Amino acid sequence: MKPSTLCRSLLIIALALSAAPLAARSQAQPAATDTRSAYTKTAEATAKSDAETEKKAAEWVGSLNLGDAAKESRVASVIATHLKTIRDWHNEHPYTTVPAGINPITGKPLSTLDRQMIADSAMPKSVHENLMTGLRKDLTEEQVEAILDKYTIGKVAFTMKGYKAIVPDLTAEEEKTILGFLKQAREEAVDYKSMPQISAIFEIYKTKSEQYLNSNGRDWKKMYKAYTDAAKAKKAEAAKQQAKPAQ
Repeated sequence: MKPSTLCRSLLIIALALSAAPLAARSQAQPAATDTRSAYTKTAEATAKSDAETEKKAAEWVGSLNLGDAAKESRVASVIATHLKTIRDWHNEHPYTTVPAGINPITGKPLSTLDRQMIADSAMPKSVHENLMTGLRKDLTEEQVEAILDKYTIGKVAFTMKGYKAIVPDLTAEEEKTILGFLKQAREEAVDYKSMPQISAIFEIYKTKSEQYLNSNGRDWKKMYKAYTDAAKAKKAEAAKQQAKPAQ
């Protein structure tokens, strides 16, 4: 090989070797940029969620009209901390962390909601205890219930109204027992993030209420059917009257 040819060959090899790290860096750069972008988006989403949570907590406390700024701040902080904690637990423990299987009571496959509730119910009990202890430090029991009602969008009163409509002669003892079940549902439900989960907790205690009525000499299915049949008949009659031509 001629000296000039050898020099050219060596130069080409040197250039190729020097270009390799540059190519590697250029390929790695987009990946690093994507990672930083994803991190930034996550941080921004968390900050936005935190702000919305703190606003919601402040609104709930504001509805109590406490008239004490220091007390309002403490209670709002307790509520916001709880909301953020259950949000973070929910997000960090998706339903996929619970193996697919069957419901041992029904024998049916666990639904996505079932699996998510199992994952969320594993949250440390101290989270709930911190909420209730924090609220009771500054609020009366009636005010504590008002905050729990905010979280569960008034499901206790709404469901109790339904029972009274279906069972018009509900006794004082029956009402007290059912109300106790619904309040228990409400307190448990505040440890769950989504409305379907909250509704599922209430369904557990609605079933208990209906079993209680049956054991107390009632026939829940019969009463419920009579109520729905009457509601359908009333609706049909209203539609019939509306359809009548004007005289």
